[in-house]
Amino acid sequence: MPLFTITAEDALRQLDSFDTVIDARSEGEYTEDHLPGAVNWPTLNNEERQAIGTLYKQVNAFEAKKRGAAIAARNISAHIEREVLDKPKGWKPLAYCWRGGKRSGSLSLILSEIGFRVTLIEGGYKAFRNALLEDIPRLAPKFDWRVVCGTTGSGKTRLLQALAAAGAQVLDLEALANHRSSVLGALPGVPQPSQKRFDTLIWDALRRFDPARPVYVESESKKVGNVAIPSALIEAMRAAPCLNLVLSDEERVALLLEDYDFFVQNGEAFCERLDALTELKGKKVVEAWKAQVRGGQIEAVVRDLLLSHYDPVYLQSMARNFKQYAQAQDITPQDRSEPAMRALAATLLTRDAAAAEA
Repeated sequence: MPLFTITAEDALRQLDSFDTVIDARSEGEYTEDHLPGAVNWPTLNNEERQAIGTLYKQVNAFEAKKRGAAIAARNISAHIEREVLDKPKGWKPLAYCWRGGKRSGSLSLILSEIGFRVTLIEGGYKAFRNALLEDIPRLAPKFDWRVVCGTTGSGKTRLLQALAAAGAQVLDLEALANHRSSVLGALPGVPQPSQKRFDTLIWDALRRFDPARPVYVESESKKVGNVAIPSALIEAMRAAPCLNLVLSDEERVALLLEDYDFFVQNGEAFCERLDALTELKGKKVVEAWKAQVRGGQIEAVVRDLLLSHYDPVYLQSMARNFKQYAQAQDITPQDRSEPAMRALAATLLTRDAAAAEA
């Protein structure tokens, strides 16, 4: 059966029509980023790819191609034995590698000779990523964004989770970024995705939303930890209507102590993270906070952080960047608990339904 090709732009639209999406690159390339739902069948693994590249540079291309072909044939054989023997004749995979198509082409040629209808992405991952980056500005303005605002500790993430559980459309950028979007927001032991991976995760979420229904998102800054939100998306968010989530200071402190329990349990880690605020707050203030943490007064430090640092910075940023923040509707859960957030989510969705019928 002949090989088929598809442009990267068509692959964006038709991605879900394939039975399997196969990434033929090395595991390192795959980890950095890959197409949504793709499985990794390396034609050359990390070490093999490096070795062949070295041979190519230090000896010549012909010798590198011979050695690479032998390794690729063994790897492709293993993939077929492991993954393909139980596939029906009608199985339709989509395959890609980095750009030139040699690695995915070798795999696809054998699969097509078996009798499967195999499709290759023209230009590989590189072309797909370029098409994806061009597609985000098309998608982002399409949606009815509802920006959940609120000072630090007001429960924005808890509300988004409650909304998602209730069936609302939610874009949780902090969950995609593995970060809570503040100086203290890195999650211990959980690495952030690469910028490429973050972009892909955002695109994959956007393409699944229904433009006829609202999409809830948190009032993020341009960066969530070390990754940046695509400019078209942040612009759409900043122009959208805002909801201002309000909790008392006591509830906010208690919520943060729950959500950042790893700092409560490891005071020295908390102190190390506080060092990042030295330039903004001064060494004297930061050292005083650290002394309180070491003395078991974490709650007092959290309260001071909220009132003297996070709240002023947040309110200034919101007033400067979110056009409709001044007209934001206050929404107030009974408390910080999950049941209270579920009740608030239900109220918001009831309002959405009523507005849609009006």
